[in-house]
Amino acid sequence: MNLITLIGYGEAGRTFARAAGWEQQAQVFDIKTTDPSARQAMLAAYETDGVSGFDNLEAAVAESRAILSLVTADQALAVADNAARFIMPNTLYFDLNSVAPATKRAAAARIEAAGGQYVDVAIMAPVETARLAVPMLASGRKAEEGAATLNRLGFDHVRVVSGDVGQASSIKMIRSIYIKGQEALTAEMMIAAQKADVVDEVLGSLGDGWDVRAAYSLQRMKTHGQRRAAEMEEVAKTLAALGVEPTMTNGTIKRQREMAS
Repeated sequence: MNLITLIGYGEAGRTFARAAGWEQQAQVFDIKTTDPSARQAMLAAYETDGVSGFDNLEAAVAESRAILSLVTADQALAVADNAARFIMPNTLYFDLNSVAPATKRAAAARIEAAGGQYVDVAIMAPVETARLAVPMLASGRKAEEGAATLNRLGFDHVRVVSGDVGQASSIKMIRSIYIKGQEALTAEMMIAAQKADVVDEVLGSLGDGWDVRAAYSLQRMKTHGQRRAAEMEEVAKTLAALGVEPTMTNGTIKRQREMAS
C-alpha cells in the first residue's frame, strides 16, 4: 500500500486509520499539534494508533499518493490551498469535508492547478459506528479512479454519483437541512419541555424510543455542535446559490452552536 496522508485527525480520521489498520502507512498532520494546549494529546493519539504524525503539512504530504482531507468546514478551503503548495503530481486529493459545492469547486481549482487529482467525497452517515462501511458519494473528473482507490484503502461503500465536482457535496448539503435541522428542533423541544416540566409527557406522546432518540441528538449536538454549525453555514451558502432562502437552516446554525457552548 502506498503512503496515505490524513489532514485532520479528529473523530473521522482516527476511526478510519484504526479500522483500516493503516498504522505507519498513514502520515498525519493535525493543526492541534501546533497548539501547546492540545499538542500532547495529539501526539499521544498518534502513538496509540501507530500512525506517523508530523508537525507541518509539507512533511505529511511528502511521497503520499492519496490525501484525505478531514477538517472542519471553515478550514477546508484553506487546507486545500496549503496542500496545493506541496502536493506531488497526480496525487489523489480526497476532499471529505462537509462544505458547499462552490467551496469544493474552489478547492478543486487549487489542487488541480498544482497537478493533483481532486475528488469530491461526501460522507453520508456518522463514522464512529459504520467505520470503513460508512456510505460515501464521490464526484469529479477523477471520481471513478478515486472510488477504486478508496476501495483499496478499505472503504467498501463508495458510490460515484456524477462527473462534476460539487454533485456529491450538493447531495450531502441538501440532506443536512433535514438531518441537522431535526436535531436542532429536538433540542428546542427538549429545552421547552424541561422548562415546562412536561418532558415525560411530550416524549411519550411521540411514541416508543423517543427518550433514547432525544438523548442521542442532544449528546451529538453538545459534542459536535460547533462542527455542525460550521457545516450548516455551508448549507446556507448552498441554498443561497440555488436561490432558496435558508430560513430554517439559519435557525439550525444558531441552535447547534448554542448547544455546543
